[in-house]
Amino acid sequence: MGVRFAIVILIFSLAYMSLGLRFYNLQIENGRQYLAKAEDLRAGADLVDPERGDIFFTDKNGNLMPAAIKKEYENIVAVPKDIEDADEAAEILASVLGMPQKEVLAKIGNSGSSYAMILKKAPEIVAKEVKRLKIKGIRVEMAETRFYPYGTLASHVLGFVRDRAGQYGVEAFYNEALVGATNDAASGKWTGAENGEDIQLTIEPNVESQAEKTLAKLVSTYKAEKGLVIVGDPKTGEIWAMAGTDNFDPNNYGASPMGSYLNKSVQEVYEPGSIFKIVTMAAGIDSGKVSPQTTYYDNGSVVVDGYTIENWDHKAHGTMTMAGVIEKSLNTGSIFVMRQMGKKTFWNYIEKFGFNEKTGIDLPGERTSDTKNLKNGGDANYATASFGSGIAVAPIRLWASIASIANKGVMMRPHVVKAEPQEIGRSVSEETAKKVTNMLVTAVDNGKVATISGYTVAGKTGTAFIPDLVHGGYTEDVINTYIGFAPASDPKFMVLIRMDRAAGAPLAGQTIIPAFRELADFILRYYEVAPDRPEAIN
Repeated sequence: MGVRFAIVILIFSLAYMSLGLRFYNLQIENGRQYLAKAEDLRAGADLVDPERGDIFFTDKNGNLMPAAIKKEYENIVAVPKDIEDADEAAEILASVLGMPQKEVLAKIGNSGSSYAMILKKAPEIVAKEVKRLKIKGIRVEMAETRFYPYGTLASHVLGFVRDRAGQYGVEAFYNEALVGATNDAASGKWTGAENGEDIQLTIEPNVESQAEKTLAKLVSTYKAEKGLVIVGDPKTGEIWAMAGTDNFDPNNYGASPMGSYLNKSVQEVYEPGSIFKIVTMAAGIDSGKVSPQTTYYDNGSVVVDGYTIENWDHKAHGTMTMAGVIEKSLNTGSIFVMRQMGKKTFWNYIEKFGFNEKTGIDLPGERTSDTKNLKNGGDANYATASFGSGIAVAPIRLWASIASIANKGVMMRPHVVKAEPQEIGRSVSEETAKKVTNMLVTAVDNGKVATISGYTVAGKTGTAFIPDLVHGGYTEDVINTYIGFAPASDPKFMVLIRMDRAAGAPLAGQTIIPAFRELADFILRYYEVAPDRPEAIN
């Protein structure tokens, strides 16, 4: 028994000795060799890291314009433990880098450190001078960054990249495709990485630029809080411009507040006001309950569930046709149409127009409409909803839904990346869409403010009071919106333009229509769209 025990002890002792010798061999004798090998492997991994795909704008001729690309830059870095005299090095570098000597010394003074960043994205002339100095422990290293050549242009559509991950906009929505595939080392072999895909946007840089200029001028002129513009093709759903007033520079996103990153066209909802009368009128005509020639008598107000609802102008207009309701934007007329078809039918058309669903646009954070007031609401809720009050929609949802009128009743999915057009529903019949379009053209012609020589223009204003989310009810501030398309006979584009909290709460017809006309005229000329009213050319 004692001999066997001694043999077991001997065997285990020899095994531990062998294991110890193995560890010594790995860590001491061959440690440097294995460390170098590991560093080589890591360097190899860096070499095959996938490159993020580029993003391009597309101009009217199909030319690709770089919107987000890779750009190399130079950093000034240090290996503090290799610096022979940190004080002297800091003094020399301070004058070259334009930095206080104390700040430089604080970065390079830790003699036990192996790496310190001194200056990121150094100007070329600075990097060249640092190289010339050849200070031991100081070097210039190449790095890559995401670069946006157009700066703030379409920043809400693009988003930005932080720590190699897309944030907001297309950079976030298409991050997986853009980032590519990393090297799979599970097998122990470096098989290489797959670079990210390039992405072609539908955003037309010249239209986007003009939209931003028009919007900035509008907001500045009327001392408004903010605004937005959406321009796109109602037949395909392609978005050519999506502008906001709180643009940020994706090259320096940290300089802007986080709230400015949000795309208000997609990620916010608001009460659209009288623009919604297009939906109500289209529903009434499509359901067969009214026609453009149907008349009613306007007393200037309607009492619903004990509430008195007046026209925006507080006037009575007497006998009016439905065409007149659109032209004069009468609240009482919209209520009349809603009552003719009934609440259930009106609700069904709200769903047909897609207001209870997202559009599915390829941008993150799309908001769903808020129609809960109608789900179990009374007559007053439906009455106010008929002229766009008490319900809230995202601007892109409003654009896509009204665009169906311009597209013969067919709704298309809006998109900002080139793709095959996709139908997402039918709101009304082609015949109804044509009748409503003609009513909108008549309203523009008679109003004269939005007319463009040589072209038929269909459009509608909307002025909505902003809800008071603290005390309930509404504030005295308004949101002005205009939506229109041209040429009305064969629409090339549709524009939604919105302005929030203009000083003095003016009506949309006084402020926003001229801005729409300016932008629409630019687009017609830029795309060289043939006039559909040649006899009207001045």
